[in-house]
Parts: sequence; C-alpha cells; structure tokens
Amino acid sequence: MKKLIEIDGSFGEGGGQILRSSLSLSMYTQQPISIKNIRAGRKKPGLMRQHLTAVKAAAEICNAEVKGAEISSLKMEFYPRKVKSGNYNFHIGTAGSTTLVLQAILPVLMLADGESNISIGGGTHNEFSPPVDFLNYSFFKQLKKMGPDVNINIGKFGFYPVGGGEISVKINPVQKLNKIDILQKGEQICKKAIAYSSLIPESIGKSEMKIIQKKLDWNEVNCMAKMVDSPGPGNVVLLIDENENSTEVFTGFGRRNYKLKNVIDDVLGEYAEYSDADVPVYKYLADQLIIPMALAGGGSFVTTESSSHTLTNIEVVKRFLGIEITVEKINEKQYQVRIGDKA
Repeated sequence: MKKLIEIDGSFGEGGGQILRSSLSLSMYTQQPISIKNIRAGRKKPGLMRQHLTAVKAAAEICNAEVKGAEISSLKMEFYPRKVKSGNYNFHIGTAGSTTLVLQAILPVLMLADGESNISIGGGTHNEFSPPVDFLNYSFFKQLKKMGPDVNINIGKFGFYPVGGGEISVKINPVQKLNKIDILQKGEQICKKAIAYSSLIPESIGKSEMKIIQKKLDWNEVNCMAKMVDSPGPGNVVLLIDENENSTEVFTGFGRRNYKLKNVIDDVLGEYAEYSDADVPVYKYLADQLIIPMALAGGGSFVTTESSSHTLTNIEVVKRFLGIEITVEKINEKQYQVRIGDKA
C-alpha cells in the first residue's frame, strides 16, 4: 500500500476546499490520505452535512475505505481504489451546495472509463459556493476545450435555508486532458443579467433587473427576471459576461433582512473589479481551473490577485502531483498563473 499523505486542514483558508481537493487528488493518484483539523478555520469546524456527502460520494465512486467520516469529525482517513464511471445519486439532506459536492468527484470522472450520470440533491444557489450557472456558463466552457463534455441541468432550484434542489450532470470523459491557455478575453459576445426568484413577490426580481439595466446601460432585453420552482423562498442576481475565450458569472444573493440595494451592490462590486482589471479569468474561475490544468500537465491564465482559496488549492496540488505552479505579477491588477511539468 502507498504511504499515507497527511494533510492539515487548518492550512491556508482552512475550509472545505482542502478536503475536496484532497479527495479528488487522492482518487486520481490512488494515494491514501489522512486529514486532520478539518475546516479548522470555520465557525463550526469539522465535517458538516455537505462535506460528509462529498466524502461519501468520493468513496462510492472508487469503493474507498473511509475512517472517521461523521458529522463534526475533525479527522478522517481515505483509502481509494479504482474510480468507476456510472450512474450515481447523492443527497445532502440540507441546503448544502450540490456544486461543491460535484467539485470533489468531477476531476476523476472526467478521466474515468466511461460516461457518468450524477444526480445531487441540496442547494443549487448558495452564498459562498459556485452556483450552477457559473459551472454551466463559465467553468464547463473551459473544460470542453480540455476535452471532456460536461453538461448540467437544474431539476429544481434549491435556495438557503430550505434547499430541496436537484441537479443532474452528464460527464463524457477523455483519456487525457488538453492543455489550455486563457490569456485574453477575445471578442465580446454577450452581456446579460438574470434574477431568479422563488416564493417572493415577482416585483423584486423585476426591480433588480431595472436597476442593473440602468446602472450598466445594458440592453433591456438581456436583463431578465424569472420566477422558478423551489421548495423555499430565494433570490439571486447573476451577471454573465460572455467573451470569445472566457465567460464570467457574478452573483448577488437576496436573503432575509438584506436590502435589495445591498444585493445589487454585491454583484456590481465584483463585476467592477473584474472589468477594471481587464482579465479573462476572475478569482472564482481561477480557483476551479487549478486542478484540471494540473491533471492536464500544464496551462496558464491571466487573472486578478489570487484568493486564499486559489493559493491553498495550489499548495494542495503540489503535495500530490509535484507539479510546478507559479503566480507572477504582471501589473497592479493582473497576475499570470502558470502550471507546468512535474518538477
């Protein structure tokens, strides 16, 4: 048996990203792992329902032996076996993020022995998590260039705190990932805004779209308010900036006792940072690209200053793959991330 890799979950951003990345890379390298201090940097440390579901999902697709995987656990061990493609169903049981559960298993299923169809129940649009639209418009656009064809559909929307949403994901894998470089946006294709709302007055989403249309001077036809089916109330505003080489998605989440103005300020603040930097890859997409580019053996992109999530992800990848990853400053607002061959 290969030597156990020991991971300290309190490192860097100290959250669930370390756990998910470690699970992905453990399965890819077939290297067993021991993780301590899981989510030590959070108010409620240890495995929560969403993280436990990710562990169980990873274990199921590779028939892993797992020790210590229970709610609030601060330490666990994971002994992977061969990854198997197939049809899988996972349910978080709370409003926890379905997309973060997917994040743990997607990299290896993109390189598996056949097509996989995944169903995950929980939250589809969660604050501090990539919404389904980000995966669909932004991340999966880059994955397709790398070879695999990944498609995602929302069966039912799920907002915090009720959840009850469901996503379905179809993964057509490849034997080897292509290296890609994302250095410029390229020609502009479309800018649009969407407000999704459930079990709240329809006027709220319409008001959000009117404000966005006025502040950004976007075409009114491209600013849409939609009521959606969900077990609980919810509201999210999305800005989608589609260009030739990359598409970015920005979000603002409505919630109880949170003013409509604040929702708009949240999403416009991120969009302004991205636009001002004039980069093809914003910080959230940068975080997602590290593992697939590393598995491809190389790639590069221009982005804003790296988040703690991205820097932590880089260090976790280095632990498993020994690949060179550098972050170089271009100017005050632009940075280039380069992922190279094994050191």
